[in-house]
Amino acid sequence: MKRNDAEQIGKLIRSFLRQESLESPLNERRLISSWAEVLGPAIASYTRELYIKNQVLYVHLTSAALRQELMMGRDLLVRNLNRHVGAQVITNIIFR
Repeated sequence: MKRNDAEQIGKLIRSFLRQESLESPLNERRLISSWAEVLGPAIASYTRELYIKNQVLYVHLTSAALRQELMMGRDLLVRNLNRHVGAQVITNIIFR
């Protein structure tokens, strides 16, 4: 299979997912799955619950100090997570 063929197949799959309204849930799942990869295992170990609602990522952390630290870098974190997925999935993060 040539590279161009693979690109065409990828475009067809993305188009199908968009048509069937499956693209957003898939991207949300990919973003949540990338949390540990983007932030690293140490931070992930303090994370208890992640979910997305209305383009807002809700994160339950077990460390108040870590929560404060992440709140200060929230905008950069939003950009990095979206960039990792390759789509505008979230616009904000709420730490609890």
